[in-house]
Amino acid sequence: MKHRHSSLGPLLQQLMSNVGRGARLGLPGVRRAVELLGNPHRDLTIVHVAGTNGKGSVCAMVEAMARSAGLRTGLYTSPHLCRFNERIRISGRPIGDGPLAEALTQALDPRLPPLTFFETMTVAAFVAFRSAAVDVAILEVGLGGRLDATNVVDAPLCTAITSIARDHVALLGSDLASIAAEKTGIAKSGAPLVVGPVAPRAWRSIHRVAHRVDAGPLWRVVPADVSRPTVGAEPNSKRRRQPRLARVR
Repeated sequence: MKHRHSSLGPLLQQLMSNVGRGARLGLPGVRRAVELLGNPHRDLTIVHVAGTNGKGSVCAMVEAMARSAGLRTGLYTSPHLCRFNERIRISGRPIGDGPLAEALTQALDPRLPPLTFFETMTVAAFVAFRSAAVDVAILEVGLGGRLDATNVVDAPLCTAITSIARDHVALLGSDLASIAAEKTGIAKSGAPLVVGPVAPRAWRSIHRVAHRVDAGPLWRVVPADVSRPTVGAEPNSKRRRQPRLARVR
């Protein structure tokens, strides 16, 4: 697709050359990069979402709700479906070629440490959201959580874990408890953590990590309480009850 901004094409080519650096788990490079750029993430109010499946959908729903409430939103997800700009959205729309070029120019600055493709895009997203003065930025974790590039965020408004299943076992661990612990690495002291339906052993791992970092309050999606009548349901109704959100601590 031809881009309207003349410098965007070469910048995207330069960005794509970083694909050869592969995927890398670890934060030193990204931390140094954002520090050199004035820590743009610290100027943002952030909702941070991890999980094996469903994290992109949850990010999209949170962004839509925030926008419906009148907030100016930023949304960072991957991959894109049709156009590269979809990875960074401002107020529900893919970022424009000009603002994307400006963000990539900063994220690809040769004075920054060498970054991978995803690390560069994450830095660019922080820069773009700060420049657009968004009220809230919703970030989708790329891989895992604890060592994911997005986890330079140190004071999120809220964090969430959508689901836990065996994924990327070579990097995250071979069992659900280990994978859950890695994904719970996005939990931060004083920040609410919302957890979707997960297996008991994954939940125990999540609870342990969240308690260790003093995250909270901690909320969990649980099956509907059968003792609670569904609103509008007749007595003894067989209508399917919906899961509910329960505060754990």
